[in-house]
Amino acid sequence: MFYTLTLLFNMDNAHLTRKQQEFFNFIVDYKNEHDVWPTYREIADHFGYKSPNSVTQNIQALLKKGYLIKRNDEEYDLPTDKKSLIGESEEKPGIPIRGLIAAGYLQEAVEADLGSITMDTLFPHLDDLFALRVSGFSMKDVGISDGDFVLLMDTDVRDGDIGAVMYNGETSLKKVFWDDNGLRLEPANEDYDDIVIEPDVFEEVRIIGKYIGHVNRQGFQRAVPKVA
Repeated sequence: MFYTLTLLFNMDNAHLTRKQQEFFNFIVDYKNEHDVWPTYREIADHFGYKSPNSVTQNIQALLKKGYLIKRNDEEYDLPTDKKSLIGESEEKPGIPIRGLIAAGYLQEAVEADLGSITMDTLFPHLDDLFALRVSGFSMKDVGISDGDFVLLMDTDVRDGDIGAVMYNGETSLKKVFWDDNGLRLEPANEDYDDIVIEPDVFEEVRIIGKYIGHVNRQGFQRAVPKVA
């Protein structure tokens, strides 16, 4: 399939340079194989770029030439006339509930169509949820890796919770601790240092959301509840 796509690109995208063509082919092939766009790091590793600026320059070129667009949520996507290049999967109705299972004494199996478990069932506060894609390795010791999607809830972050924080125009996913010295953002990787924000600049800090789980190639990983 990827070979066929490449041939189509070569026929239809004649005004791309050879390097831009290879860049475009790679990100679309990656999207078809993994159902997500590659991260800057994955692109840089594939092409041997030493700086993320090379990735940015290629993306900007594809935007300028109309091969990529920027959605309202600031994510990149293909324009409508090129959507056929990626297999847009149909939304599944949910996980089928096929019957009853005893959790006490053994009893006769009961098979029945009891509906399905939907996104609303799995996430009762779905309207308050959103996702961000992780770039970096500072939370690897809690299983959150570069390229994963973290699920965040628009709610209060308590002391010790993992949260997404914006400060001075920059964002970070860390364990959040409040103390007399201010706000301390603790990584889950000994190669990274704590970030301490003094109390007198708290008004510049914005808590984006509380971490409730993440999604990687193994599926959904739910956050482990803290012991009170």
